[in-house]
Formats: sequence, structure tokens, C-alpha cells
Amino acid sequence: MKNKTLFTTLALGAAYLLRNEKSRNKLMNQFKNMGSKTNRNSQE
Repeated sequence: MKNKTLFTTLALGAAYLLRNEKSRNKLMNQFKNMGSKTNRNSQE
């Protein structure tokens, strides 16, 4: 039951992001920023 609820929540979140371009772009920018911060820290 717990896994089914988790999967349903993830699926609904993914569907929302696929429909809503503004939210999708915001999330992608956050991931890119996290990646660039991690890369900068490892280069120092």
C-alpha cells in the first residue's frame, strides 16, 4: 500500500511538470544550479 501511494504521488508530480512549462523550467534551472555548485566545489 505504501509503495503504491508513493508511486502515485511521483506519477502525479511528473504529470504536473510535463503539463506546466513554467514549473518544469524552474525545476531544471534549480538542478543545473546545484550541479554547477557541486562542480565548482570539487574543482577548488
